[in-house]
Amino acid sequence: MSRHVNAISGRLSLRDPQRESLEILDRVMEIAQPHKGGDPSKVLAAIRAEERFQSVEDFERAFPSLCFALATGVGKTRLMGAFISYLYLEHGIRNFFVLAPNLTIYNKLVVDFTPNTPKYVFQGIAEFAVKAPAIVTGDNYEDVSARINLFQDDDVTINVFNIAKFASRSKDARKVWRLSELLGQSYFDYLAGLDDLVILMDEAHRYRAGASMKSIEDLDPVLGIELTATPQVQSGTRKTPFKNVIYNYPLAAAMRDGYVKEPAVGTRRDFDHRSMSEAQLDQLKLEDGVRLHEAVKVHLEVYAQENGFHRVKPFMLVVATETDHANEIVALIESEAFFEGRYKGRVIQVHSGQSGEEKDENVARLLAVEDPDEKTEIVVHVNMLKEGWDVTNLYTIVPLRAAASSTLVEQTIGRGLRLPYGKRTGVIEVDTLTVVAHDRFQEIVDEAKKGGYSFRTLNVDEADVETRKQSVVAAPVVESILGLQPAAVRGDGSAESVALPAGSSASAPPRFETEEQRAVARLALDAIRRAARDTETVSGPAALGTEAVQERLVADVKRGLTSGQLPLFTDLDDAVLAEIVKETSDVYLANTIAIPRVIVHPTGEVRAGFRAFQLELADFRLQPVSREILVQNLVSDRQQIIGALEGGHQEERFEDYVVRGLIDFDDVSYDDHADLLYDLAAQFVAHLRGYLANDDEVRNVLLFHQRTIANLVHAQMQNHSWEEATSYEAFVSSGFTEIRQQAFVAPEDQPVRQFDVPINNRSEIRSMLFGGFQRCLYPTQKFDSDSERRFAVLLERDETVEKWFKPGKGVFQIRYTGDHDYEPDFVVETRDAKLLCEPKNAGAMKDQTVIDKARAAATWCENASRYELENGGKPWKYLLIPHDQIKDNMSLEGLIRSWTVEQHGGTTA
Repeated sequence: MSRHVNAISGRLSLRDPQRESLEILDRVMEIAQPHKGGDPSKVLAAIRAEERFQSVEDFERAFPSLCFALATGVGKTRLMGAFISYLYLEHGIRNFFVLAPNLTIYNKLVVDFTPNTPKYVFQGIAEFAVKAPAIVTGDNYEDVSARINLFQDDDVTINVFNIAKFASRSKDARKVWRLSELLGQSYFDYLAGLDDLVILMDEAHRYRAGASMKSIEDLDPVLGIELTATPQVQSGTRKTPFKNVIYNYPLAAAMRDGYVKEPAVGTRRDFDHRSMSEAQLDQLKLEDGVRLHEAVKVHLEVYAQENGFHRVKPFMLVVATETDHANEIVALIESEAFFEGRYKGRVIQVHSGQSGEEKDENVARLLAVEDPDEKTEIVVHVNMLKEGWDVTNLYTIVPLRAAASSTLVEQTIGRGLRLPYGKRTGVIEVDTLTVVAHDRFQEIVDEAKKGGYSFRTLNVDEADVETRKQSVVAAPVVESILGLQPAAVRGDGSAESVALPAGSSASAPPRFETEEQRAVARLALDAIRRAARDTETVSGPAALGTEAVQERLVADVKRGLTSGQLPLFTDLDDAVLAEIVKETSDVYLANTIAIPRVIVHPTGEVRAGFRAFQLELADFRLQPVSREILVQNLVSDRQQIIGALEGGHQEERFEDYVVRGLIDFDDVSYDDHADLLYDLAAQFVAHLRGYLANDDEVRNVLLFHQRTIANLVHAQMQNHSWEEATSYEAFVSSGFTEIRQQAFVAPEDQPVRQFDVPINNRSEIRSMLFGGFQRCLYPTQKFDSDSERRFAVLLERDETVEKWFKPGKGVFQIRYTGDHDYEPDFVVETRDAKLLCEPKNAGAMKDQTVIDKARAAATWCENASRYELENGGKPWKYLLIPHDQIKDNMSLEGLIRSWTVEQHGGTTA
């Protein structure tokens, strides 16, 4: 393999499918060596001589041309950049022709190949950073042609053209063929005469018609590289696959590997649309779509707030049948009858019948739909949004009436599968694209199965979308006490304050009331937070009060005042500045818990396994197949077990067929799990015998569906896995973790509840917000159980407690297994100690995962204690508290005596 393949893969951060494609191109160039004037048949023979390239039956063009079929969202444009970089660096090819099928993709490609743009395809390629390729486009080629003779031998030229410039009879197309006095030939002839022209075809399925095919072949390139997500030509219902596909990475693989969103189909349980008119069905689907849209909007907001990422504004796509239908839909959505007119002005429609200012305005809004500040939330279209409209914030699709299921699955859904953060987040709502298809549910599910993938089912009437949600952003109380911002505001961008129960510490009058004082306090707080992260100056919280640190903070504030950011307050007296800085420091110290930067990882031998369980098989009825199909499928899957039907080797026990499939998984060890594997296999065989006619049918199903059965059983095993480390190691660095703002989701019409008032409906506690705290570092908190709420009551009443809070994501770095992190439920500071506290259901106290988390947390506490005690701080302890021990008569000191976990894993109980 060429050294440039590894270098380019690393510099461009290529995903596995992109890297595999680059490796294939490298091999093709090595064995086939395509060149100007070469014989395409010899190139084809050289490629087909390799067993793994047997899918290439014919180039289907007059020159060597290979198709790389990659699913939408995997990154075809970046792969183009990798191909060009490789061909130049490894083979010295300098001339490239990138072909776009329409104006939208053409404009996108021009931007992506232009330096200093957000998605620049050569970002990281050092050779192109020194001297970027010359970009010739369908708009500037006449100007550039005047300078072509001035290009140096090492210049790389990338031509980006819309196919209309070549294949149509338009005035623009004829210009490309017109004689240029400067070149002495037409620009087209100039390109065709190059001895190293490589053509890259984006959305290659669009260039198989006569005119475009002929124009491309007349360019006479040395090599064609075709990129598409759909390697087939469709004429009516007939689909003709490409014969030159050398690499195929379908949508099913992209879903499996997590490169795109997970699709889900929204429906209603036991729904029958036959009793509804088309208009009634349209309205129901639109309303359910909006409910889903509003729910995901909140989840995206909370995810961005919790993780410090950019905000993603989702939108909903409605597929109408024709322009009149689209007009009716827009009128309905903007009417008062549709959610009280809430979406008036927030919907646009796009279809070919629009023209003039209306079309220009809607297209502009459509192109800006990813902008969080752009108001569009619903897009209604009529078969117009195809290739080139690549957005990452489409989360809900509502197809109305007679949209073909195949078209919907292949095209419309493809527009919404791209991930806004480039990878899946692990938050299912952030990673899911939902299609609302009450009347087409089964058709879409069946069509997806044809493509080798499946859709998750979401019952809209059972999902938590009927109740409108709100996100609430809570700032640390230090900010509200200083008067820098409200304690809690709505996270919808309105900055509307959220009412808190009376008596909350966050409701007290702010320390600083004038604009001048607050400006200085804001600069002081920012300086304090920077100092707290300083690994040299601030060893502990007490250091913030020292004279040296205070002088440094005052100097930082002065620089902020004179930097041009706040020129109005440059004449403040030094003594006043120092006083505000000192008071800000005091408030900060009184309203934060200094958490050392300790990272815990498992070390030594990490053991893993699976617990015994009962398979859930009631919904699965695999059926036997004919002997012929069975043999055909086994051959195509390259499994050497055909003899089981031909009189050769057969498994004596039916269970062996299941076990044989399971031990192929990397995390399943036969030696360690044999008893469990045969128990699960016996359950599956018993299930088959419960509905199949005889043992011949059982054997047939076990053979034909072996991989499906193995995948099903293995998937259920994951819910019963365990992992434990023999020990843990910790890394400690100076400085302290910053406490950031938190974000919560709650029903829109629910107030913030007083925390010490008992809850009648405890099953709904997770949806509630609580406030009224005096010792909590946040004005609002959410609890996962009533035990947690009662523990908060205990903390607020215990006089030894100085402050507490429930940490959000990222506050701690406690890894208890190889790939799982632990976030404790509570952080508490008392007069003489700091605590990590975990109220836990009494029945789960001996669960292996709970024990692993406790051991890792105890290791964290031991190392945090050592660091703090060396720097004048307090020791840390970890408490694992059974829920039934959290009672009104219990003190925190009593719980510490009974439920502190030592590093070896035992408690003091």
